[in-house]
Amino acid sequence: MRKTVKGALVAAAAISAAAGLALAPATATTTATWTASPGGAWTAKATSPKLTDTRTGTKLTCSSSAAAGVLAPTSNGLPISTITSVTWASCSGPLGITFSVTAQNLPWGINALTYNSTTGVTTGTLTGVKAHISGAGCTADFAGPTSTTPATLTGTYNNSTNTLTVSGGDLHAYNVSGSCLGLLNNGDPATYNAAYVLSAPQVITSP
Repeated sequence: MRKTVKGALVAAAAISAAAGLALAPATATTTATWTASPGGAWTAKATSPKLTDTRTGTKLTCSSSAAAGVLAPTSNGLPISTITSVTWASCSGPLGITFSVTAQNLPWGINALTYNSTTGVTTGTLTGVKAHISGAGCTADFAGPTSTTPATLTGTYNNSTNTLTVSGGDLHAYNVSGSCLGLLNNGDPATYNAAYVLSAPQVITSP
């Protein structure tokens, strides 16, 4: 009797495992269909974007930031858009210290994950993010979980306002050197907050 029960359990486990293997590839390759109208090249500008060291509370604020990229008219995968250029103007930190900010590891990717048809808002991620800051003898790099891994930020795009809002993510400071006065430290987590308004409307949807 025990052998019979044991044999049945082994057989059931084998069948379950086989079923799981059969279903896994289909689940892994399932992607949403995204449509962007009109799609193509886009430009956008953000007012007062801000980088914050969340460990020390240090804030680096710029007067503006400009971005440009290319949006796929249709997409069945990631990313739905690339960011080919990002620049920042008139950036300053505590004590009025001015900084220059340079984007690295371009192009970055914009990945659409979910769509709310009621609000017209797409939620997704911004990947491949790296940047370098320099000012008043203080320099630092910003990347992801490690100094060589690009950061992933969270974001949303609102069809009604034509706005790409960036926030959150896994930014960290690395290679901090010079006269940073403890305002930035190696390994400090950071956030980047900005609202980029596109110069021309783009409507992103997914069924």
